[in-house]
Amino acid sequence: MASAAAELVAEREPEPRIEIQDSNRTFVGAENLVRMALDQYTEILTTVSDPRVNNWPLMDSPIPTVIIVLAYLYCVTLLGPRLMANRKPFKLRNALVAYNAFQVVFSLGMLYEHLMSGWLVDYSYKCQPVDYSHKPSALRMANLCWWYFISKFTEFADTIFFILRKKDSQVTFLHLYHHSLTPLETWICVKFIAGGHGTLGNLINNAVHVVMYAYYMLSAMGPEYQKYLWWKKHLTTVQLVQFFLVFVHSAQALVFDCGYPKLVAGLLLLHATIFFVLFSDFYRRAYQKAKARPKELKGE
Repeated sequence: MASAAAELVAEREPEPRIEIQDSNRTFVGAENLVRMALDQYTEILTTVSDPRVNNWPLMDSPIPTVIIVLAYLYCVTLLGPRLMANRKPFKLRNALVAYNAFQVVFSLGMLYEHLMSGWLVDYSYKCQPVDYSHKPSALRMANLCWWYFISKFTEFADTIFFILRKKDSQVTFLHLYHHSLTPLETWICVKFIAGGHGTLGNLINNAVHVVMYAYYMLSAMGPEYQKYLWWKKHLTTVQLVQFFLVFVHSAQALVFDCGYPKLVAGLLLLHATIFFVLFSDFYRRAYQKAKARPKELKGE
């Protein structure tokens, strides 16, 4: 019996070793995949990216931008509402007027720079490649793209003001999606395509922001200015027109070949489509349903 038991144990001994070997093999395989992914990531950042912007603030790696966006989402969805739960809403009238005035001036400045860096000078509205040279006009556009990227962080204040004023209903999915996605998108644009065809969308966005923040500034100035705000409903229409123009302009880069990356043009098309759908839904819920409600109350 002892001999038979010993033989049985001997037969079973190799099994744990096989499992350990398989486990080690799996671990080594996963480690290799991670290493390959990191190598690919490093190669893209060093060989495909625009070397002119490598040493610019926040441009070395996407990680700081991702961390800032995650911190923003945490503050406006969890920390902020928790801190304000038992507090009265802040008024912030002067702060809101000053902030919105700043955004109007900032947007006007970037709009002017977009025009003078290319779109009013020598850019083609049909299809415009990225100029990666060190010519003054090319560097001016690249520098503008970086400032446009930075402007997306300043717009986080929109949400922070909502939280401080306890207007949590304004912090919608559309609002958070828009404010958290645009810094990531613009980082990619600065890192790889600082200029060219896609910057017309930035120009249009600056023009829209001049109108939008001017409205917010007047709204924050008090009830006596309400008579000047009859055009509130048209703000969303202006934004819908913005996404339509970006869609049409981006589609041109797929038809005409000027060297602008077609993958980027396709992503711009997708981006414009998603935002058009989201803003259309907002417009329908905010205005068309509100218009139908009085009719329902009258029994019409």
